[in-house]
Amino acid sequence: MHALAVRDEALRLLASGLSLSETSRQTGVSLNTIRRWRAGPAADSPVTRTCVRCAPRAHAPAPADSYAHLLGLYLGDGHIVACRKGVYLLSIYCDDHWPGLIEEAATTMAQVMPTSVVSRRHRNGCTEVKSLSKHWPHLFPQHGPGKKHERAIVLEPWQREIVSAHPGRFVRGLIHSDGYRGTNRVRRVLPSGIRWYEYPRYHFKNESADILALCGEALDLLGVAWRFNNRNELSVARREAVELLDLHVGPKY
Repeated sequence: MHALAVRDEALRLLASGLSLSETSRQTGVSLNTIRRWRAGPAADSPVTRTCVRCAPRAHAPAPADSYAHLLGLYLGDGHIVACRKGVYLLSIYCDDHWPGLIEEAATTMAQVMPTSVVSRRHRNGCTEVKSLSKHWPHLFPQHGPGKKHERAIVLEPWQREIVSAHPGRFVRGLIHSDGYRGTNRVRRVLPSGIRWYEYPRYHFKNESADILALCGEALDLLGVAWRFNNRNELSVARREAVELLDLHVGPKY
């Protein structure tokens, strides 16, 4: 999928008198594509319509808070798959025990890519929230071959600006996709006997060290104390930290 700026440049070169071959050489676009552009206007379907990142003047997705949330959902437990004719499928899998999360994921996806239809597909114990567009890789340049933990996950500068402005929404997406808020039970042997203590805590588990680091950075921005519970898992357990994170994430629903 070529950006509209590339198409406009190719048409400008043709209008200036350059041949198809020379225009193809200068733009790097195939002859067949340039012929199609010369023959008529670009298709304006929901799947092919331009996005904010490949527009002539690229800018950040809006609403920014919704994008931060969807970025968290994607990095936590979502994936993008290449389909036919340059179209990509963004899928977020949600546990059927949490219908509110399914609705929120679908709403967020529609807000970020309003030109594409969001659909749901019920699978065994979960619901796939999905959307087709040629532009998902433009909004999520972390997409690539293989599993996320097998490649570097680095945010673009414009993505970092969004996450820095909306760290709570980003963490909400991460934890709602690949984390949980649960109750920890601790056994203590005291002179008076055995006592059990219970307290809530958050966990975020991911095989990618880069994604874990991004989660930690966002928690730091929120002022939420956290620590690594395991090699691939971080936790938030202090009472005041849990209470603060509840304001941004809260229990699943």
